[in-house]
Amino acid sequence: MGGKDWARLVPSEGRGLIRKRRLTGLSGTGGSGFSVGSRWGGIALSRAWEMRPPGFLNFLLCLWVSGWWSSAVSAAGLLEVSIGRFTDLRLNHTTPTEILLQNIPGNVSFILFHVHTLYQNVTVSVSKIPTVNDSETGSDAGLLNVLRPVQTICTWYLASTHLNQLMATVVTVPYGEKDPVPGACNLEFNLDIDPNVYLQYNLYETVITFAPANLGSARGINAPPCDIKTDQQTRWRLLYDVYQYFLPENNLNDTVLLAHLHRMSMVQPIISNGIKLLTLTSEQMTEVSFSSIPGQGVIYNVIVRDPLLNTSAAYVPVHTYACNFTNVMDNCYTLGKASTKVFFTICALFGLFICFFGHQFLKTEFFCMGFIIVGFLMFILLTRVTVLGYDALLGLTAISGTFGGLLFVGFWWRFGCPLICVLFVGLLLGFLTASIIFFTPIGDYATFHDDTVFWLTFTCISLVVPMFFLASAKTLNILTCALVGSYTLVLAVDSFVFTSLTYITLNIVKRAVNQAFSRAYTSVPFQTNDFIMIALWVVLSVSGVATQLYREREKAPFPPTPYLLWKRDRERKKTNVLDPSYHLPPLRDRVLIRLAQFRDLFRRDQPTGERTPLLL
Repeated sequence: MGGKDWARLVPSEGRGLIRKRRLTGLSGTGGSGFSVGSRWGGIALSRAWEMRPPGFLNFLLCLWVSGWWSSAVSAAGLLEVSIGRFTDLRLNHTTPTEILLQNIPGNVSFILFHVHTLYQNVTVSVSKIPTVNDSETGSDAGLLNVLRPVQTICTWYLASTHLNQLMATVVTVPYGEKDPVPGACNLEFNLDIDPNVYLQYNLYETVITFAPANLGSARGINAPPCDIKTDQQTRWRLLYDVYQYFLPENNLNDTVLLAHLHRMSMVQPIISNGIKLLTLTSEQMTEVSFSSIPGQGVIYNVIVRDPLLNTSAAYVPVHTYACNFTNVMDNCYTLGKASTKVFFTICALFGLFICFFGHQFLKTEFFCMGFIIVGFLMFILLTRVTVLGYDALLGLTAISGTFGGLLFVGFWWRFGCPLICVLFVGLLLGFLTASIIFFTPIGDYATFHDDTVFWLTFTCISLVVPMFFLASAKTLNILTCALVGSYTLVLAVDSFVFTSLTYITLNIVKRAVNQAFSRAYTSVPFQTNDFIMIALWVVLSVSGVATQLYREREKAPFPPTPYLLWKRDRERKKTNVLDPSYHLPPLRDRVLIRLAQFRDLFRRDQPTGERTPLLL
């Protein structure tokens, strides 16, 4: 069978595909070079054509028509994708994977390609041998291809250094000539056009940065200059919307992440599913800070809008868990130190006690409140002025808090001034109220990113709340006991299971110890665990207030001063000789007597004379 006869048996679509693979190749820019898969297929096909053994050609034809040939090429590292669709794949570190996109429509001016993994780095490039200027490496990496007038094919190469097979997802997003081009005015990063969103995080904040965009242009037409003019006909009219998306709580699964990334990769799904936090103009810095939430998955992305043409485009989404997956200790799977769990569990036990019995056992309550106030202030002070480790900070906080609690109880015992003591206790209620207010979206207003405005407002709220209830000191004391005491249980639960309610106070601590945190947006997710904890907190608070008000309804608001009671008892003992306590020996003699009795427990009995029966 001759070559013409063999070609006649192949359908016209198959002949077009063969011709395209043999003549044009599968280059990254739709141009001349062959890719790994296409070169392998072209060489094999040309050699088969030169040898032309009839039996082998028949077998080759059967493979091609049945689809086995394409699967063999995919196994060798070639994957064909569809435009605008997500494709899941597994990467092998021994063989680079070639991604092929064909049949690109003529109205598409540029293609945004990106790949995502859980935390492992992947290198994406437009050539087999990556260079700094044509490749990007990361767990969220993307490249933007500006298409030539007749280009209909694009290829990219994926390489992984991870020893095991790596699960990833890729997507190609098309944009037209009127759409803005993400990262086209890049002056900071390596790529000429960099559509990536770069992310850095620490214990306090997560910061994203991205390169400015440029106006779109048709194929074959040069893009407008970036910084020659600043009028409304240039890229300076573009706006940048920053979006945030929270993954399910307590979930570090890669399949869950890759599925949710579908919602944050294209413009319309981002608008429908993401939370829009702010809009930046072209005059502002392309950098945004957020509060870090270790263990909680968050996806960020930026949509660049052209308000004049009413078009938009999305950057490459980036995600973080604000923790390290590969550390031996304190990784994403082992968050929460044992010292934190012990500390807050003990605090929760005392907190539940004062929630229901705080006003009745006033000294215990004042000790707990003094512990919280002094411990909180010392933790902030030690964090700012020392470089101690976390466990050392927590230990010193516990010691200083204990001293503060004893000092508060001593003040109450000596002076017994209810108004002053309850005012200090009420400051905790004011602090918690102000923290709740700034925990809401109010805290993300641009006005409160200024430290002076924030701390003045926060202090005023913390003082106004106790002053408002000071006319009824008993009610203020019971409310503080119930709300603060029940909140300690929320903190203890967070040591074991993540809940966003801990960030009510943790955001304030972060802002107090880190000056850069003032610029951070502090939104947090509200999911199943959070609603359960809110319900539990409300039930405990209401129950604690109702129980204490009912028990104390017929009692005096506060007991007499302990020092006056002690002084009165001492005078009574001196003047009333019939009082049995008057005849008690001094404290020193009583201690010596107790020690002698304790020593006698370890002394053997001595013989007391004749042991034989007496003779009558």
